[in-house]
Amino acid sequence: MPLYEYSCRDCGQRFEQIVFGKTVPACPSCESRKVSKLLSVFAVSSSAGSRTDKESPAGCGTCGDPRGPGSCALD
Repeated sequence: MPLYEYSCRDCGQRFEQIVFGKTVPACPSCESRKVSKLLSVFAVSSSAGSRTDKESPAGCGTCGDPRGPGSCALD
């Protein structure tokens, strides 16, 4: 069962939802179905030590959001 992260285009609420097939979830805050699926990233653990700023992921190519590509939820 895939777990997806969404952002509501009406109220801005971010939420996670288990989705079956092509079902469009409703926002738990305002119940709107105008939601955008966010690009989720996963963490990988490494015993090689911490990353340096030089190795950090770049900001979003659309708005420069420091959380990385897809974080700003712009369509």
